[in-house]
Amino acid sequence: MISKQPTGVRLLLEELPDRWRGLREAGPVRYDETQGVWQVLDHESVATVLADPATYSSDLSALTPTQSDFETFRQGNFVGMDPPAHRRLRTLVSQAFTPRVVQGLGPRIEAVCARLLDAVADRDRFDLVDTLAYPLPIIVIAELLGVPAGEHRRFQEWAGVLFGGDQLGEAPDMADLERALEAIAPTVREMNGYMLEHIRARRADPGDDLTSRLIAAEVDGVHLRDEEMVGFVALLLVAGHITTTALLGNAVVAFDRHPGTDAALRADPARIPAAVEEVLRWLPPFPELGRRVTRPVVLGGRELPADTLLMAHLGAANRDPARFAAPDVFDVTRSPNPHLTFGHGIHFCFGAPLARLEARIALRMLHERFRMLAIPSYEDIAYQNPAVIVGVRQLPVEVGRP
Repeated sequence: MISKQPTGVRLLLEELPDRWRGLREAGPVRYDETQGVWQVLDHESVATVLADPATYSSDLSALTPTQSDFETFRQGNFVGMDPPAHRRLRTLVSQAFTPRVVQGLGPRIEAVCARLLDAVADRDRFDLVDTLAYPLPIIVIAELLGVPAGEHRRFQEWAGVLFGGDQLGEAPDMADLERALEAIAPTVREMNGYMLEHIRARRADPGDDLTSRLIAAEVDGVHLRDEEMVGFVALLLVAGHITTTALLGNAVVAFDRHPGTDAALRADPARIPAAVEEVLRWLPPFPELGRRVTRPVVLGGRELPADTLLMAHLGAANRDPARFAAPDVFDVTRSPNPHLTFGHGIHFCFGAPLARLEARIALRMLHERFRMLAIPSYEDIAYQNPAVIVGVRQLPVEVGRP
Protein backbone atom coordinates (compact mmCIF):
# COMPACT_ATOMS: atom_id res chain seq x y z
CA MET A 1 0.00 0.00 0.00
CA ILE A 2 1.75 3.11 -1.24
CA SER A 3 -0.07 6.38 -0.70
CA LYS A 4 0.11 9.08 -3.33
CA GLN A 5 -0.22 11.82 -0.73
CA PRO A 6 2.26 13.33 1.72
CA THR A 7 2.09 11.73 5.16
CA GLY A 8 2.12 15.19 6.72
CA VAL A 9 -1.66 15.36 6.28
CA ARG A 10 -3.33 14.71 9.66
CA LEU A 11 -6.15 12.17 9.84
CA LEU A 12 -8.77 11.67 12.53
CA LEU A 13 -7.34 8.20 13.15
CA GLU A 14 -4.03 9.87 13.98
CA GLU A 15 -5.46 12.69 16.05
CA LEU A 16 -7.31 10.32 18.39
CA PRO A 17 -4.17 8.67 19.83
CA ASP A 18 -2.73 12.13 20.50
CA ARG A 19 -5.85 12.91 22.55
CA TRP A 20 -5.55 9.61 24.40
CA ARG A 21 -1.90 10.32 25.22
CA GLY A 22 -2.89 13.76 26.51
CA LEU A 23 -5.46 12.18 28.82
CA ARG A 24 -2.91 9.76 30.26
CA GLU A 25 -0.43 12.52 30.98
CA ALA A 26 -2.85 13.84 33.62
CA GLY A 27 -2.36 10.65 35.65
CA PRO A 28 -3.62 7.06 35.66
CA VAL A 29 -7.10 8.04 36.90
CA ARG A 30 -8.94 11.29 36.27
CA TYR A 31 -12.46 12.66 36.60
CA ASP A 32 -14.06 14.06 33.48
CA GLU A 33 -16.22 16.98 34.64
CA THR A 34 -17.94 17.36 31.26
CA GLN A 35 -19.23 13.79 31.06
CA GLY A 36 -19.39 13.16 34.78
CA VAL A 37 -17.37 9.91 34.61
CA TRP A 38 -14.09 8.58 35.95
CA GLN A 39 -11.49 7.65 33.35
CA VAL A 40 -8.89 4.94 33.96
CA LEU A 41 -5.98 5.40 31.58
CA ASP A 42 -2.91 3.29 32.37
CA HIS A 43 -2.47 -0.35 31.41
CA GLU A 44 -2.12 -1.73 34.93
CA SER A 45 -5.22 0.02 36.29
CA VAL A 46 -7.36 -0.82 33.25
CA ALA A 47 -6.38 -4.50 33.56
CA THR A 48 -7.21 -4.35 37.27
CA VAL A 49 -10.66 -2.92 36.55
CA LEU A 50 -11.48 -5.47 33.87
CA ALA A 51 -10.31 -8.39 36.05
CA ASP A 52 -12.45 -7.45 39.07
CA PRO A 53 -16.18 -7.67 38.20
CA ALA A 54 -17.14 -7.65 41.89
CA THR A 55 -15.77 -4.12 42.34
CA TYR A 56 -16.26 -2.87 38.78
CA SER A 57 -19.58 -4.18 37.49
CA SER A 58 -20.50 -4.54 33.81
CA ASP A 59 -24.18 -4.03 34.64
CA LEU A 60 -24.69 -0.32 34.02
CA SER A 61 -28.49 -0.37 34.08
CA ALA A 62 -28.63 1.51 37.39
CA LEU A 63 -26.57 4.41 36.00
CA THR A 64 -27.54 4.73 32.36
CA PRO A 65 -30.83 5.55 30.64
CA THR A 66 -33.19 2.64 30.04
CA GLN A 67 -35.51 1.92 27.14
CA SER A 68 -38.07 -0.89 27.00
CA ASP A 69 -37.02 -2.16 23.57
CA PHE A 70 -33.53 -2.86 24.89
CA GLU A 71 -34.72 -5.17 27.67
CA THR A 72 -35.07 -8.24 25.42
CA PHE A 73 -31.62 -7.59 23.97
CA ARG A 74 -30.14 -7.25 27.48
CA GLN A 75 -31.37 -10.69 28.55
CA GLY A 76 -28.80 -12.44 26.38
CA ASN A 77 -26.14 -9.76 26.20
CA PHE A 78 -23.61 -11.18 28.64
CA VAL A 79 -21.27 -8.27 27.89
CA GLY A 80 -23.45 -6.32 30.34
CA MET A 81 -23.70 -9.05 32.99
CA ASP A 82 -21.81 -10.02 36.13
CA PRO A 83 -21.34 -13.47 37.67
CA PRO A 84 -23.17 -15.75 38.24
CA ALA A 85 -25.54 -14.79 35.40
CA HIS A 86 -22.59 -14.05 33.11
CA ARG A 87 -20.92 -17.38 33.89
CA ARG A 88 -24.11 -19.36 33.23
CA LEU A 89 -24.85 -17.70 29.90
CA ARG A 90 -21.28 -17.72 28.63
CA THR A 91 -20.89 -21.39 29.56
CA LEU A 92 -23.99 -22.28 27.57
CA VAL A 93 -22.93 -20.24 24.56
CA SER A 94 -19.41 -21.68 24.70
CA GLN A 95 -20.79 -25.15 24.06
CA ALA A 96 -21.97 -24.03 20.63
CA PHE A 97 -19.44 -21.37 19.62
CA THR A 98 -16.24 -23.35 20.08
CA PRO A 99 -12.68 -22.64 18.85
CA ARG A 100 -13.07 -25.62 16.53
CA VAL A 101 -16.15 -24.02 14.98
CA VAL A 102 -14.22 -20.79 14.36
CA GLN A 103 -11.18 -22.49 12.85
CA GLY A 104 -13.45 -24.51 10.59
CA LEU A 105 -14.65 -21.25 9.03
CA GLY A 106 -11.29 -20.57 7.36
CA PRO A 107 -12.13 -22.06 3.93
CA ARG A 108 -15.52 -20.33 3.89
CA ILE A 109 -13.96 -16.95 4.77
CA GLU A 110 -11.53 -17.40 1.87
CA ALA A 111 -14.39 -18.25 -0.50
CA VAL A 112 -16.42 -15.21 0.55
CA CYS A 113 -13.36 -12.94 0.19
CA ALA A 114 -12.73 -14.32 -3.29
CA ARG A 115 -16.33 -13.75 -4.38
CA LEU A 116 -16.39 -10.19 -3.04
CA LEU A 117 -13.08 -9.29 -4.71
CA ASP A 118 -14.19 -10.94 -7.96
CA ALA A 119 -17.00 -8.37 -8.06
CA VAL A 120 -14.42 -5.58 -8.55
CA ALA A 121 -12.09 -7.56 -10.79
CA ASP A 122 -12.47 -5.04 -13.63
CA ARG A 123 -12.11 -1.92 -11.49
CA ASP A 124 -9.00 0.05 -10.60
CA ARG A 125 -10.80 1.96 -7.83
CA PHE A 126 -13.44 0.89 -5.32
CA ASP A 127 -14.56 1.48 -1.75
CA LEU A 128 -12.84 -1.10 0.43
CA VAL A 129 -15.49 -0.86 3.16
CA ASP A 130 -18.46 -1.37 0.85
CA THR A 131 -16.67 -4.03 -1.22
CA LEU A 132 -15.04 -6.15 1.50
CA ALA A 133 -14.81 -4.85 5.07
CA TYR A 134 -18.58 -4.60 5.64
CA PRO A 135 -20.02 -7.58 3.76
CA LEU A 136 -17.33 -10.16 4.64
CA PRO A 137 -18.00 -10.47 8.40
CA ILE A 138 -21.76 -10.04 8.00
CA ILE A 139 -21.99 -12.85 5.45
CA VAL A 140 -19.77 -15.17 7.49
CA ILE A 141 -21.68 -14.63 10.74
CA ALA A 142 -25.08 -14.81 9.03
CA GLU A 143 -24.19 -18.14 7.44
CA LEU A 144 -22.82 -19.37 10.76
CA LEU A 145 -26.13 -18.53 12.47
CA GLY A 146 -28.24 -19.98 9.69
CA VAL A 147 -29.59 -16.53 8.80
CA PRO A 148 -29.97 -15.78 5.07
CA ALA A 149 -26.74 -14.09 4.08
CA GLY A 150 -28.58 -12.44 1.20
CA GLU A 151 -30.16 -10.12 3.74
CA HIS A 152 -26.80 -8.73 4.82
CA ARG A 153 -27.81 -5.24 3.70
CA ARG A 154 -30.51 -5.28 6.37
CA PHE A 155 -27.95 -6.25 9.02
CA GLN A 156 -25.60 -3.55 7.74
CA GLU A 157 -28.39 -0.99 8.08
CA TRP A 158 -29.05 -2.10 11.66
CA ALA A 159 -25.38 -1.76 12.51
CA GLY A 160 -25.28 1.64 10.86
CA VAL A 161 -28.08 2.86 13.11
CA LEU A 162 -26.77 1.25 16.30
CA PHE A 163 -23.13 2.26 15.87
CA GLY A 164 -23.37 5.28 13.60
CA GLY A 165 -23.50 7.69 16.53
CA ASP A 166 -25.41 10.21 14.44
CA GLN A 167 -27.28 11.41 17.53
CA LEU A 168 -24.10 11.85 19.59
CA GLY A 169 -21.25 14.30 19.79
CA GLU A 170 -17.71 13.23 20.61
CA ALA A 171 -18.29 13.67 24.36
CA PRO A 172 -21.90 12.60 25.00
CA ASP A 173 -23.54 13.04 28.38
CA MET A 174 -26.47 11.09 29.84
CA ALA A 175 -29.05 13.33 28.17
CA ASP A 176 -27.40 12.66 24.80
CA LEU A 177 -27.46 8.92 25.49
CA GLU A 178 -31.14 9.02 26.41
CA ARG A 179 -32.01 10.80 23.16
CA ALA A 180 -29.90 8.32 21.20
CA LEU A 181 -31.65 5.34 22.80
CA GLU A 182 -35.05 6.71 21.87
CA ALA A 183 -33.89 7.33 18.31
CA ILE A 184 -32.55 3.81 17.74
CA ALA A 185 -35.33 2.00 19.67
CA PRO A 186 -37.37 1.19 16.53
CA THR A 187 -34.31 -0.48 14.99
CA VAL A 188 -33.73 -2.54 18.14
CA ARG A 189 -37.41 -3.55 18.11
CA GLU A 190 -37.18 -4.66 14.49
CA MET A 191 -33.96 -6.55 15.12
CA ASN A 192 -35.33 -8.32 18.20
CA GLY A 193 -38.44 -9.40 16.31
CA TYR A 194 -36.41 -10.73 13.40
CA MET A 195 -34.04 -12.67 15.67
CA LEU A 196 -36.86 -14.12 17.77
CA GLU A 197 -38.65 -15.32 14.65
CA HIS A 198 -35.44 -16.93 13.37
CA ILE A 199 -34.78 -18.69 16.69
CA ARG A 200 -38.33 -20.06 16.86
CA ALA A 201 -38.06 -21.31 13.29
CA ARG A 202 -34.85 -23.14 14.14
CA ARG A 203 -36.39 -24.59 17.29
CA ALA A 204 -39.18 -26.04 15.13
CA ASP A 205 -36.79 -27.21 12.41
CA PRO A 206 -33.18 -27.53 13.70
CA GLY A 207 -30.27 -27.44 11.28
CA ASP A 208 -26.48 -27.64 11.45
CA ASP A 209 -26.00 -23.98 12.34
CA LEU A 210 -24.94 -22.08 15.43
CA THR A 211 -28.49 -21.08 16.32
CA SER A 212 -29.57 -24.73 16.40
CA ARG A 213 -26.55 -25.62 18.53
CA LEU A 214 -27.43 -22.79 20.94
CA ILE A 215 -30.93 -24.24 21.27
CA ALA A 216 -29.46 -27.68 22.09
CA ALA A 217 -26.84 -26.39 24.55
CA GLU A 218 -27.47 -27.16 28.22
CA VAL A 219 -25.79 -27.03 31.62
CA ASP A 220 -27.26 -29.20 34.38
CA GLY A 221 -30.40 -29.63 32.32
CA VAL A 222 -30.86 -25.88 31.83
CA HIS A 223 -31.19 -24.49 28.30
CA LEU A 224 -31.09 -20.97 26.91
CA ARG A 225 -34.47 -19.28 26.66
CA ASP A 226 -35.46 -17.80 23.30
CA GLU A 227 -35.21 -14.27 24.74
CA GLU A 228 -31.69 -14.97 25.98
CA MET A 229 -30.65 -16.22 22.58
CA VAL A 230 -32.01 -13.04 20.95
CA GLY A 231 -29.46 -10.94 22.78
CA PHE A 232 -26.52 -13.18 21.96
CA VAL A 233 -27.47 -13.76 18.30
CA ALA A 234 -28.02 -10.03 17.78
CA LEU A 235 -24.76 -9.23 19.58
CA LEU A 236 -22.81 -11.62 17.36
CA LEU A 237 -24.51 -10.60 14.13
CA VAL A 238 -24.51 -6.84 14.57
CA ALA A 239 -21.81 -5.95 17.12
CA GLY A 240 -19.62 -8.89 16.13
CA HIS A 241 -19.20 -7.91 12.52
CA ILE A 242 -18.54 -4.23 13.13
CA THR A 243 -15.26 -5.05 14.92
CA THR A 244 -13.87 -6.82 11.86
CA THR A 245 -15.13 -4.04 9.59
CA ALA A 246 -13.29 -1.43 11.66
CA LEU A 247 -10.19 -3.59 12.00
CA LEU A 248 -9.81 -4.10 8.24
CA GLY A 249 -10.32 -0.42 7.43
CA ASN A 250 -7.95 0.66 10.19
CA ALA A 251 -5.32 -1.80 8.97
CA VAL A 252 -5.39 -0.47 5.41
CA VAL A 253 -5.12 3.12 6.64
CA ALA A 254 -2.30 2.28 9.09
CA PHE A 255 -0.30 0.37 6.48
CA ASP A 256 -0.77 3.19 3.97
CA ARG A 257 0.41 5.79 6.47
CA HIS A 258 3.58 3.90 7.42
CA PRO A 259 5.82 3.52 4.37
CA GLY A 260 7.52 0.16 4.04
CA THR A 261 4.91 -1.71 6.10
CA ASP A 262 3.01 -3.12 3.15
CA ALA A 263 6.18 -4.22 1.35
CA ALA A 264 7.44 -5.99 4.47
CA LEU A 265 4.17 -7.91 4.87
CA ARG A 266 4.12 -8.87 1.20
CA ALA A 267 7.68 -10.14 1.47
CA ASP A 268 6.82 -12.19 4.56
CA PRO A 269 3.10 -13.00 4.88
CA ALA A 270 3.82 -14.83 8.12
CA ARG A 271 4.04 -11.37 9.71
CA ILE A 272 0.37 -10.61 9.05
CA PRO A 273 -0.92 -12.00 12.40
CA ALA A 274 1.50 -9.78 14.34
CA ALA A 275 0.55 -6.84 12.13
CA VAL A 276 -3.14 -7.40 12.93
CA GLU A 277 -2.32 -7.29 16.65
CA GLU A 278 -0.45 -4.02 16.21
CA VAL A 279 -3.40 -2.49 14.36
CA LEU A 280 -5.64 -3.61 17.25
CA ARG A 281 -3.29 -1.93 19.73
CA TRP A 282 -2.89 1.17 17.61
CA LEU A 283 -6.59 1.79 16.88
CA PRO A 284 -8.94 -0.22 19.13
CA PRO A 285 -12.40 -0.18 17.49
CA PHE A 286 -14.08 0.27 20.89
CA PRO A 287 -11.55 2.37 22.84
CA GLU A 288 -13.54 2.57 26.10
CA LEU A 289 -15.42 0.06 28.26
CA GLY A 290 -17.89 1.24 30.88
CA ARG A 291 -18.03 -0.14 34.41
CA ARG A 292 -20.04 0.72 37.56
CA VAL A 293 -18.06 1.12 40.77
CA THR A 294 -19.89 -1.07 43.30
CA ARG A 295 -18.11 0.07 46.49
CA PRO A 296 -15.80 2.88 47.57
CA VAL A 297 -12.33 2.09 46.28
CA VAL A 298 -8.93 3.72 45.83
CA LEU A 299 -7.51 3.36 42.32
CA GLY A 300 -4.51 5.14 40.89
CA GLY A 301 -4.31 7.26 44.02
CA ARG A 302 -7.86 8.54 43.62
CA GLU A 303 -10.88 7.77 45.78
CA LEU A 304 -13.79 6.53 43.70
CA PRO A 305 -17.23 6.52 45.37
CA ALA A 306 -19.74 3.71 44.95
CA ASP A 307 -22.36 3.81 42.19
CA THR A 308 -20.35 5.98 39.87
CA LEU A 309 -19.61 5.39 36.20
CA LEU A 310 -16.05 4.52 35.22
CA MET A 311 -14.62 4.27 31.70
CA ALA A 312 -11.67 1.92 31.23
CA HIS A 313 -9.79 3.59 28.37
CA LEU A 314 -8.27 0.87 26.19
CA GLY A 315 -6.88 3.37 23.70
CA ALA A 316 -4.81 5.14 26.35
CA ALA A 317 -3.78 1.89 28.07
CA ASN A 318 -2.53 0.51 24.75
CA ARG A 319 -0.06 3.43 24.52
CA ASP A 320 1.20 3.16 28.11
CA PRO A 321 5.03 3.53 28.07
CA ALA A 322 5.20 1.52 31.29
CA ARG A 323 3.92 -1.52 29.37
CA PHE A 324 5.01 -0.94 25.76
CA ALA A 325 8.44 -0.01 24.41
CA ALA A 326 8.16 2.96 22.04
CA PRO A 327 4.35 2.97 22.39
CA ASP A 328 3.85 5.73 19.83
CA VAL A 329 5.67 3.79 17.12
CA PHE A 330 3.60 1.59 14.81
CA ASP A 331 5.61 -1.64 14.77
CA VAL A 332 4.15 -4.68 13.00
CA THR A 333 6.92 -6.84 14.46
CA ARG A 334 6.04 -5.92 18.06
CA SER A 335 6.29 -8.91 20.38
CA PRO A 336 4.97 -9.38 22.92
CA ASN A 337 1.95 -7.18 22.34
CA PRO A 338 -0.26 -7.31 25.46
CA HIS A 339 -2.86 -4.85 24.18
CA LEU A 340 -6.25 -4.73 25.88
CA THR A 341 -8.36 -4.12 22.79
CA PHE A 342 -10.35 -7.32 23.23
CA GLY A 343 -10.67 -6.78 26.97
CA HIS A 344 -9.30 -8.79 29.86
CA GLY A 345 -10.67 -11.26 32.38
CA ILE A 346 -14.10 -12.86 32.21
CA HIS A 347 -15.34 -10.42 29.57
CA PHE A 348 -12.54 -11.05 27.09
CA CYS A 349 -14.19 -10.61 23.68
CA PHE A 350 -16.04 -13.75 22.70
CA GLY A 351 -15.66 -13.02 18.99
CA ALA A 352 -11.94 -12.18 19.06
CA PRO A 353 -10.77 -15.42 17.37
CA LEU A 354 -13.22 -14.90 14.51
CA ALA A 355 -12.28 -11.23 14.02
CA ARG A 356 -8.59 -12.13 13.97
CA LEU A 357 -9.11 -14.97 11.49
CA GLU A 358 -11.19 -12.83 9.12
CA ALA A 359 -8.66 -9.97 9.21
CA ARG A 360 -5.67 -12.25 8.58
CA ILE A 361 -7.32 -13.98 5.63
CA ALA A 362 -8.68 -10.77 4.10
CA LEU A 363 -5.35 -8.94 4.29
CA ARG A 364 -3.47 -11.91 2.85
CA MET A 365 -5.92 -12.17 -0.06
CA LEU A 366 -5.70 -8.42 -0.76
CA HIS A 367 -1.94 -8.86 -1.13
CA GLU A 368 -2.41 -11.86 -3.41
CA ARG A 369 -4.94 -10.09 -5.65
CA PHE A 370 -3.24 -6.70 -5.92
CA ARG A 371 0.42 -5.85 -6.40
CA MET A 372 -0.45 -2.36 -5.14
CA LEU A 373 -3.25 -0.98 -2.98
CA ALA A 374 -3.22 2.71 -2.08
CA ILE A 375 -5.48 5.42 -0.71
CA PRO A 376 -5.52 8.01 -3.52
CA SER A 377 -7.15 10.77 -1.46
CA TYR A 378 -7.32 11.04 2.31
CA GLU A 379 -9.97 13.72 1.87
CA ASP A 380 -12.37 11.07 0.56
CA ILE A 381 -12.22 8.97 3.74
CA ALA A 382 -15.40 9.14 5.83
CA TYR A 383 -15.14 8.23 9.52
CA GLN A 384 -17.35 6.66 12.13
CA ASN A 385 -18.20 8.75 15.19
CA PRO A 386 -15.22 8.01 17.47
CA ALA A 387 -17.46 8.37 20.53
CA VAL A 388 -19.02 5.06 19.41
CA ILE A 389 -16.45 3.25 17.30
CA VAL A 390 -13.02 4.03 15.84
CA GLY A 391 -13.06 3.21 12.15
CA VAL A 392 -13.98 4.38 8.67
CA ARG A 393 -17.36 4.43 6.93
CA GLN A 394 -15.91 4.89 3.45
CA LEU A 395 -12.41 4.08 2.24
CA PRO A 396 -11.84 4.57 -1.50
CA VAL A 397 -8.72 2.72 -2.68
CA GLU A 398 -6.80 2.39 -5.91
CA VAL A 399 -5.36 -0.98 -6.89
CA GLY A 400 -2.85 -2.42 -9.33
CA ARG A 401 -2.89 -6.05 -10.46
CA PRO A 402 0.04 -8.36 -11.19
